[in-house]
Amino acid sequence: MPRLILVRHGQSQWNLENRFTGWWDVNLTAQGEAEARAAGALLAAKGVLPTVAFTSLQTRAIKTLHLALEAAGRLWIPETKDWRLNERHYGGLTGLDKAETAAKHGDDQVKIWRRSFDIPPPVLEPGGAFDLAADPRYAGIAIPSTESLKDTIARVLPYYEGVIAPQLRAGETVIVAAHGNSLRALVKHLSGISDADITGLEIPTGQPIVYELDAALAATERYYLSER
Repeated sequence: MPRLILVRHGQSQWNLENRFTGWWDVNLTAQGEAEARAAGALLAAKGVLPTVAFTSLQTRAIKTLHLALEAAGRLWIPETKDWRLNERHYGGLTGLDKAETAAKHGDDQVKIWRRSFDIPPPVLEPGGAFDLAADPRYAGIAIPSTESLKDTIARVLPYYEGVIAPQLRAGETVIVAAHGNSLRALVKHLSGISDADITGLEIPTGQPIVYELDAALAATERYYLSER
């Protein structure tokens, strides 16, 4: 039966600094690298070995994938990168300290921006420090100026259905190394979580989540590999 492995990237520098990151490209911390290696070692120890890999265009997810695959002895498997697996775009919040933003705008407003299903943060104005228009990895891509979780789902799910699902149907064991919100989009879909309940789901860094799927790619089981 098909099997899907989801891994949120290890701790990033801006996770450590408690800053809104979104599409901005930051690297892993030493702890994040260790989390990625531990995820791969766990895959090997449990015999859950991926045969095909997918990740975003962001360094923290790519490095997490590579470190995990190396630790699992699977660095050689086919790998696809795509912007549609990127983190949610945090718009004008990008780069801001979360605590300072809450102090300025209030906890309730920041909670709406962070956790509501369909209310995006303020837009990122063009020409600022975090404008990605000149980033070559996004050439030809309509870069969003902000995204809600609903917006993120609208790009992640078609990619899953059109590109990842065929690999699962072909019998591959697929690993997706991505981000908190792009993975929440997949978990919402696969586990049938409501719009209201998905706002409370937090995905920890570096912890492989395994979905056992039936022939129709319906989830028969979801578990953290560390708990098996």
